[in-house]
Amino acid sequence: MRAYINRIATAVPPNDIHEAFTTYAEGLIVDPKRRRLFRRMAERSQIRQRWSCLAPAPAGANSAIDTSGLYRPGAFPSTAERMQRFETTAPDLAMRAVDRLNLGDRCKQVTHLIVTCCTGFAAPGLDLQIAARLGLSRSVERTLIGFMGCYAALNALKLARHIVRSEPQAQVMVVALELCTLHLQETDDIEQALTFLVFGDGAAAALISAEPVGLALDSFHVEVARESDDQITWNIRDQGFDMFLSGQVPSTVGRALKAGQDRILGGAAPVEIDLWAVHPGGRTVLDAVEGAFALPPQALAASREVLSRFGNMSSATVLFVLKALLEGPTAGRRGCAMAFGPGLTAETMLFTGA
Repeated sequence: MRAYINRIATAVPPNDIHEAFTTYAEGLIVDPKRRRLFRRMAERSQIRQRWSCLAPAPAGANSAIDTSGLYRPGAFPSTAERMQRFETTAPDLAMRAVDRLNLGDRCKQVTHLIVTCCTGFAAPGLDLQIAARLGLSRSVERTLIGFMGCYAALNALKLARHIVRSEPQAQVMVVALELCTLHLQETDDIEQALTFLVFGDGAAAALISAEPVGLALDSFHVEVARESDDQITWNIRDQGFDMFLSGQVPSTVGRALKAGQDRILGGAAPVEIDLWAVHPGGRTVLDAVEGAFALPPQALAASREVLSRFGNMSSATVLFVLKALLEGPTAGRRGCAMAFGPGLTAETMLFTGA
């Protein structure tokens, strides 16, 4: 029995905040040399747009960064205030992605719902809200994969595959929702500021079943780079969730992928992989993957396009890349997906176009 990703749909909020947030962060850096360094590094990120549930305030309109006045210099919101915004914003964005699956009557056949999120929590949560809005069976089986970071969607697909292989009639819906920009921090530390200038908001939904349409989920593998768990951290603090990405992450990812290449690719050579769905954690992360497998520049084109148009949306991002690949020719083509996060962990998946 094989499991397939039959469909993927995505959604982002309406507000492009990349330039506004970059300008704000740059203004926090007093030293002119460090400010120029920050701007140069921001421009090299290869990100053109990031989308947010926060609407940026017009320049000079007031001292607030967003139109609601929640993020004001010297008075950024508490974690409780950020979670209140999550509770009112997240369900609608998740449903926009789910609605774009265009399931019609098939929606009533969904037997399992898996939700991933690491940027906000509430109970009753997104799983119950999505199930209620869709009118799913009251006995639909729900699973929340929380706080695993950027690789959580691959864990959700892994679980969906187990479900379908054990219950061939199962129809599994996966929803990945992240509101990363709620956790913007007020800092003049260049490394931390650049960390937050990578992230955007987004949601993705997928349907997985035994119907041989889309992408067959062949196998999964995880590589954990030992003694590197301090390189990616995501901690809940008084002023939101505090993200740290070390500048060592790309080199650590590269070494881990090189060491685990045979295990990740199931003994295949990189040239035998036709499709690459790599989580765009940042430009340098994609460069590291490209170098580790000696890939030609066009191999990661879909990942680089997602990074450019949306930034890093944590767990939702790799589904954006897989959606882009599904929109092209996939029949009979072999693929590899991967995403990275705390641990330092590389979650990987091999797939084949149906």
